[in-house]
Amino acid sequence: MSKRRILVIEDDRAIRRGLVDALSFAGFETCESGDGRDGLKQALGAGVDLVLLDLVLPGMHGLDVLSAVRDAGSTVPIIVLTARGEEADRVEGLRRGADDYVVKPFSIRELLARVEAVLRRSAERPVEVTQVDVPGGNVDFLRREVRFHDGSCCELSERESQLLHYLATHPGRAVSREELMSRLWGLELRHLDTRTVDMHVARLRTKLRDDPEAPAVLFTVRGKGYKFGRDKGGG
Repeated sequence: MSKRRILVIEDDRAIRRGLVDALSFAGFETCESGDGRDGLKQALGAGVDLVLLDLVLPGMHGLDVLSAVRDAGSTVPIIVLTARGEEADRVEGLRRGADDYVVKPFSIRELLARVEAVLRRSAERPVEVTQVDVPGGNVDFLRREVRFHDGSCCELSERESQLLHYLATHPGRAVSREELMSRLWGLELRHLDTRTVDMHVARLRTKLRDDPEAPAVLFTVRGKGYKFGRDKGGG
């Protein structure tokens, strides 16, 4: 079994070296970057299983790196490294698609535990999807738009694109509203209203020309949530 490869994006050379050494000792392959733009390029490259991302970086802020990775349709797990007390950055990181965060200063033991936990959660993460066919057209997640065969085009908001992408990478599986809120909004359940998901699905259906009474793309699973496409068991 091949080793998991972890990208460390951290501008402090001593911290970056310490992380790389600790991860290598723990049995991981590593690559590294001290710059936001270079880190983004590596994160979007092939063969990276997880990214450790500092936020204060030269060239490109860590939150912008995170947004760019998710906008590109990548589902690579990302753990954000933040300074103590920067709660706003942690919340914003989760909102933009981070899988977890670690607060500096942290112990190597804690970091490795979080890395293992995130890798376990993402072990069955589907192959990345950049485009998906829908009746009468095609969705391009990189451009965040729906292109129909009649030549018309409809733009998706960032959240609509994320929602559709998440469902499309789990085709045929009923995904709960709670899971969608946790994965896409990155906040605890008590801070959200499940109607938020319903409203986004309703807008998506309109843009996809998906009839809610006879859907062909987004199916409501009573008492559960939503799923993309019809599985063998029906809608």
